[in-house]
Amino acid sequence: MKRTFRARAVVATTAAVALTVAAGAGVARAGDDDKRPGKPGEREIAALFGQWNAALQTRDARIVADKYAADAVLLPTVSPQIRTDRAGIVDYFEHFLAKKPRGEKIRSVINVLDGNSAVDAGLYRFHLTDPATGKVSQVVARYTYAYEKRGGKWLIVNHHSSVLPADG
Repeated sequence: MKRTFRARAVVATTAAVALTVAAGAGVARAGDDDKRPGKPGEREIAALFGQWNAALQTRDARIVADKYAADAVLLPTVSPQIRTDRAGIVDYFEHFLAKKPRGEKIRSVINVLDGNSAVDAGLYRFHLTDPATGKVSQVVARYTYAYEKRGGKWLIVNHHSSVLPADG
């Protein structure tokens, strides 16, 4: 009788441990936001910068502006004006593209908020060519891109860029 009781206790304890482990694994998976169906991963959001940078390489301000939502806000690196509509964004990039900009990320922190919104913030470096002299210079800046997926397409809804201040 003792052996039967002990055997049943071992089976019950093993079953309880197995169920606890399985339940814990299920909770861990449920909290892993990047694995939920329909939610983009960080790589997908990081690739949006590459698409924007490729648009810069076309040297066509309208193609760059197509990466922005119609109601986007642009706080650009080399202009004091806040751009809040397509015409303002196109105007900024017509002047900026004259410098043949090529951007590269230095550090990026991506927050995927949900299936239709994400933020990419960090530091990037631009290689700029002076149209008059041909001299290439570099500008390091802080950036924030807020993206929304609208009509199945990722668009920039807010873009802030500012020159990295010197150590203070």
